[in-house]
Amino acid sequence: MVNRVVVGAHYGLRDWLIQRVTAVVMALFSVTMAGYLVFRPHLDYDVWTELFSSQLVRTFTLLFLMSLFYHAWIGMRDIVMDYVKSAAVRLLIHVLVILALLLYTIWSVEILWGF
Repeated sequence: MVNRVVVGAHYGLRDWLIQRVTAVVMALFSVTMAGYLVFRPHLDYDVWTELFSSQLVRTFTLLFLMSLFYHAWIGMRDIVMDYVKSAAVRLLIHVLVILALLLYTIWSVEILWGF
């Protein structure tokens, strides 16, 4: 009988599912925005202002961006865990990526709601 020892943080299925859900959110938003842009004959500042003055559009844009950032975090974390062997360097990269994504989130909210 083989005694299998499972090690690690057990992110597997949960992160796989989160990446699929965030990918669907990003795809739906992208298709919706592409459709809007294709069927809108004239795009200028007034059209963009009108589009993003809607609370619904700003909310779904933020949902898209949060999905993008979380999707990116899972991907970057997996890449760093697979290819960076030094624990200190891995921790430093994780902290830098987390800080960058948090700053991007704050910046996104500021842009969308104009705080």
